[in-house]
Amino acid sequence: MSALTYTQRAASHPSPLASKLFNIMEAKKTNLCASLDVRTTEELLRLVETLGPYICLLKTHVDILTDFSMEGTVKPLKELAKKFNFLIFEDRKFADIGNTVKLQYSSGVYRIAEWADITNAHGVTGPGIIAGLKEAASEVTKEPRGLLMLAELSSKGSLAHGEYTRGTVEMAKIDKEFVIGFIAQRDMGGRDEGFDWLIMTPGVGLDDKGDALGQQYRTVDDVVSTGSDIIIVGRGLFGKGRDPRVEGERYRKAGWEAYLKRCGKSA
Repeated sequence: MSALTYTQRAASHPSPLASKLFNIMEAKKTNLCASLDVRTTEELLRLVETLGPYICLLKTHVDILTDFSMEGTVKPLKELAKKFNFLIFEDRKFADIGNTVKLQYSSGVYRIAEWADITNAHGVTGPGIIAGLKEAASEVTKEPRGLLMLAELSSKGSLAHGEYTRGTVEMAKIDKEFVIGFIAQRDMGGRDEGFDWLIMTPGVGLDDKGDALGQQYRTVDDVVSTGSDIIIVGRGLFGKGRDPRVEGERYRKAGWEAYLKRCGKSA
């Protein structure tokens, strides 16, 4: 049986944010998320200006930036998101008790809940982490927000597997609207219980097999055929010697063709 299309899933999804993302993906014919781990706002904005047409989602690590500010970084980033029609995912990986993550998400230097459409969290501290983050989001913005739980990682030797992964999936069932899916390497099920989780997969590469720090890469076809909805690509788009414009279109095309294949459609 062919998988549902992004349009079909958008129409019935309980999360307004997930529906918005599915519609963006269909409109732009892309399931590519650009992961831009750079050190300056200037470089970040320059890459986003180039890659914006090819992506549905931008993944940031703003604590890497040496010159972060709400006015100088977030404001132009939000303008680019509007210009090119993509969402922003701050890859914060929260991992503390509910009250602490509530404060980390809403306050401090970064005030993530104010501007990031999506963030993510480990399940290691229990379900209070979901409640704390949701509370923070509802207190600082009327805009819809979404949370991804970290079910599996792409790094060699990761402890996020087996019982940990199963426990994280069970935890995600607490909140259908705020928890929109997982960072994972494959489909996490749940459809028989009425869940339609977005699966976003890092460690995707068309050329490289890994790096010296434990990253392992899988092909686009491999991850999409096993249930990934969004491919997360970083250095493959802008690493040394690569043209972000060329690579952006290359990965967009590969991801979209893999999705069409999964849905039983032709390009």
